[in-house]
Amino acid sequence: MQVESREIDGSFAHEVVGVRLWERQEAAAIEALRDLWARCGVLVFRRQILTEDELVAISTAFGKPERIARSDWASPYTPEITVISNLKDAAARPIGGLGLGEVEWHTDQSYVADPATGAMLYALELPRNGGATSWANLQRAFEALPDRLRRAVEGRTGIFSYAKRLAGYQSNDRAVTDEIRRKTPDVLHPLVHRHPVTGRKALYFDPTTTTGVVDMPDKDAAGLLAELAAFATQPQFVYRHRWQVGDVVMWDNGFLLHRRDDFDPAERRFLKRTTMLLPRERHLVPAGSLAA
Repeated sequence: MQVESREIDGSFAHEVVGVRLWERQEAAAIEALRDLWARCGVLVFRRQILTEDELVAISTAFGKPERIARSDWASPYTPEITVISNLKDAAARPIGGLGLGEVEWHTDQSYVADPATGAMLYALELPRNGGATSWANLQRAFEALPDRLRRAVEGRTGIFSYAKRLAGYQSNDRAVTDEIRRKTPDVLHPLVHRHPVTGRKALYFDPTTTTGVVDMPDKDAAGLLAELAAFATQPQFVYRHRWQVGDVVMWDNGFLLHRRDDFDPAERRFLKRTTMLLPRERHLVPAGSLAA
C-alpha cells in the first residue's frame, strides 16, 4: 500500500496526506507508514482531532506505549499520555511538564538501558509566536562527519545520566526527584549504531544526559561531545516545525535530537504526547547496559 507524503521545506521530514489518525488503520497502512518513518525520522499529520484513547491506539500500532519516569506529568485520565503544557490547575499547580522557556537539544529516554524511542506529540493549544520544535538528523550528521571525528566516535561508548537532565528541571519536589533518581541509574550506550532496515549508521548522544565516554579522560570526552553537538545541529541537518493546532508529529529518538524554541509565558501552550517501545528488528533502538 502506498502512503502519500511530501517533503517539508526540502528537509528530511515528511507530511503525510489523507490519513485520519482517529480511524482504525489497516495493517498495510501501518507498514507503509513505518517504512516511510524509517527513512525520514519525522512524520507530520495535519488537522487531526483525537481523544486520548485514540492517540494511545494509533501509538500502539507502532509500539508498546511507555509510561515515562515523570509520573507527575501524566494525564490524570490516561497514564500513557504525557501532558506538555505551561497551564496550571485551580490550586496553581502545573498540570504537565516542560511548560516554559527553552528546551535544549536532547533525545528522549537516552538515560535508560532499553529506551522507548518512538514518540508522538499532538498540539491542542499554541502560543501566537514561538514554541517551534526542531529536530536534528543524526544519520545525516554521521554521514557528513570529518574523518577525524568519525574515528573518534566509532566503537566508543557514552555514559548517560538522568541526574544531569534533572538539574535543568529545577524541581522543588524532592520526593519526586529522589524517586526518579532511584529509577534511572546511569547507563552506557554506543555512540554509533546502525539502522536494522536502512543499514544507515547514526550518532547516538544527548547533550542533556551524556556525561562522558568510557575509557576517555573527562576533559577529552567533554570536548568531543561538545564538538559533536555543534556539528550535528547545523542547519543542514535540522528540520524546524512551526506548529498548527491539530498537528500530530511522530519521530524516532533513535537517530534524532530535538529542541523547542522559547515563547511568551503568558501565552497558553497545551500538547499531549505518547512514548512507544519500538521493535528492535524494525527500528534503531540503542543497545544499552547499566553503568558499573
